[in-house]
Amino acid sequence: MEVHAKQAVLEADPEQVRRGLQATAGLGPTVVNVMLFAWFWGQWPVLFKLAAVAVVLTFTNVLLTEWIARRSGRTVAETVRTLVNVAGISVSGTAAHWHPLVWIFVPYNVLWFSGLDRWVRLRTAMYLGLLALAALMTGAEPGMTLAFMLLSVFGYMVSEKRATLLRGVLGQALQQREELEKAHRQLEVAHQEMQQLHQRALDQERLSSLGMLAAGVAHEINNPMSFVTSNVNSMLRDLRGEQNLSEVMKEYVDDVLPATMDGIKRVNTIVADLRRFARGDPEAHTGYDFDAEVETALRIAHGQLGHVRVEKELGGVGHAVGRPRQIVQALVNLLVNAGQATASGGLVRITTRRDSDCVRVEVRDTGTGMSEETKRHSFEPIFTTKNVGEGTGLGLSVVHGIVMSHGGRIEVESEPGQGTCFRIRLPLVPPLLEYEPSTDGGMRRRKG
Repeated sequence: MEVHAKQAVLEADPEQVRRGLQATAGLGPTVVNVMLFAWFWGQWPVLFKLAAVAVVLTFTNVLLTEWIARRSGRTVAETVRTLVNVAGISVSGTAAHWHPLVWIFVPYNVLWFSGLDRWVRLRTAMYLGLLALAALMTGAEPGMTLAFMLLSVFGYMVSEKRATLLRGVLGQALQQREELEKAHRQLEVAHQEMQQLHQRALDQERLSSLGMLAAGVAHEINNPMSFVTSNVNSMLRDLRGEQNLSEVMKEYVDDVLPATMDGIKRVNTIVADLRRFARGDPEAHTGYDFDAEVETALRIAHGQLGHVRVEKELGGVGHAVGRPRQIVQALVNLLVNAGQATASGGLVRITTRRDSDCVRVEVRDTGTGMSEETKRHSFEPIFTTKNVGEGTGLGLSVVHGIVMSHGGRIEVESEPGQGTCFRIRLPLVPPLLEYEPSTDGGMRRRKG
């Protein structure tokens, strides 16, 4: 940043110096020329030469130099201006017998040179050398010549030093401004991240509360369902023991009550799934039937998939080791997302298969799909394309975290209007370097 700031100063400074000097540069020659005209008034040959030189130098400094600069560059223009001023001052000095008022032009012009470009010192030395030579050859007093040459040299040195100090101050100011702008941008980013983290904490707290509420509701439903299950089962058993049943009662025994028991079992299964899914206590690695957990996820997500056609192709994966409740959570999130992205009548398909020592799961839908930009951010926390109130932006982030914690990976394939496919690859057993059997028969992370 410091190098960039100093470079900006060095590039901008010559033109800034030139423009700053140009505003007041014409005042000095005008005043000196007026005084020269007044001093030599009546000496018309001298006055004519002084006036001619003044016109030529004014034209050169104001117009000709800028014309050359536009076509050949500032360095060439300043060199031409230097040579023309040497010639003009030599003519004026010879005509006025090197009067002190003519010598004033020498240090005055030197002040123009300071800071213009990298050739300034060479051009200054050429200017002073040529003028001193011309003055001594045309009868100028050596003492006067030496005095104004020294004044010009030291005037130039002071001016150059001051310009260097100003450039340093300007460079520091530019650097400080860039640092302040950078700090301001960092503060804005930090503020946005803090807002996102705060919102995420609120969403996590809300999800945790919903989980506790769901567990409580499931528990309350489980108690009366136990009575219902016991009573209906007893009724069916007793009726089957009766010998003389009417046709209506036989229909109940053969069809109605068995169908009722199936419905009760389904409710009990859903309640059990919900209770297990909503539990917030830590879950140890344990063995589980992978396809059975897929069935559990389908039952939990059933309410979000009622408007679409659901297909499943379970490849008999068998048992795996991991955290089954987290696996169900990941699958539920993918199924719910697929259902929300798919219009009525669309298709959501989940398939599983065993591939050597890993499990491959694929959740595919025929929904709206995602753009490349959305895919790049799909697993980031808080990122969501849903309307306000319809999503927290945590679903796919949670899925990604669960898959990574099991040593797996997740990929997404999607195009706008062509649907989306999430592919998950999970090891059947977590890496042995990270996990070991626990005392409860499950798996736990190794210590150390």
